[in-house]
Amino acid sequence: MIDTADSAASTPLRVVIAEDSYLVREALALLLAGAPEVEIVAVCEDADALVAAVESEVPDVVLTDIRMPPSLEDEGIVVANRLRETHPGMGVVVVSQYATPQYALALLEHGSDGRAYLLKERLSDRAQLVAALTAVAEGGSVVDSKVVESLIAARARTEDSPVADLTPREREILSEIAQGKTNQAIAEQLFLTKRAVEKHINAIFVKLGLTNAEDFSRRVKAALIYLAQESDEDAAVT
Repeated sequence: MIDTADSAASTPLRVVIAEDSYLVREALALLLAGAPEVEIVAVCEDADALVAAVESEVPDVVLTDIRMPPSLEDEGIVVANRLRETHPGMGVVVVSQYATPQYALALLEHGSDGRAYLLKERLSDRAQLVAALTAVAEGGSVVDSKVVESLIAARARTEDSPVADLTPREREILSEIAQGKTNQAIAEQLFLTKRAVEKHINAIFVKLGLTNAEDFSRRVKAALIYLAQESDEDAAVT
C-alpha cells in the first residue's frame, strides 16, 4: 500500500523560470537542476512566454525576474499580481538586482502569502533559493534581508518614527521576522530562547501599532508597508 502523504512530500516542486538574460537564465536552470526538490518544467525569456508556460504547465512556483521584455519595467511583478486572480495557489519568487523597497511593496500590496522577493546576489546559494521556492509553494513569504534593512533604516531616520523607539535587538528581530523566519529559526539565528523571541516580537508590534494582525504573512506585509511609508514620502520630496 502506497502512503500518499509520503508520496506527496517526495514530489518535487514544478517550477517555471522567467529571465531575459541568457546567462542568468542558464545559471538558474543549472543551479536548480542539481536540487532534487525541484523540477524545472519551462524556461522563458519574456513575460508573454511566462504567461503561456503558466497556462500550459501549471507549475507550483514561478521564479521570475522583475524586468523583462517587452517593456523591461516591472513585468515580473505584474504577472505575479495577475496570478493572484488566475492561479491563487501558485507561489511566485521575484528576483531583482534592486534593493529598492518600492518593488517589494508592489509585489506584496495585494498580500504576501505565497510571494518572495530576493536579490540576484543571493542566487548562487542553492539552499536559500530552494528554501524560498518551498516557502512560497506552502503559502509563506520571504523578503531579502537587504530590502528589509533599507526599509527599517528609512523609517528610523524619521524623527517621530516608532521604529526609532525599538531597541537594537528588536530591530534585529524585526528584520528576521520580515524575512519570513519562524520564531524558532530566529531564536537559533540570534542564540536566544524561543520564549525570549516571542516577548521581543510582542514588544515590537505593540510599538509599531500592529497588534491586530493575526497570521504571520499579514504581519510581514503590515510591517513592510508601515516601515516604507516614510521612505515613500522622502522619495516624493527629493
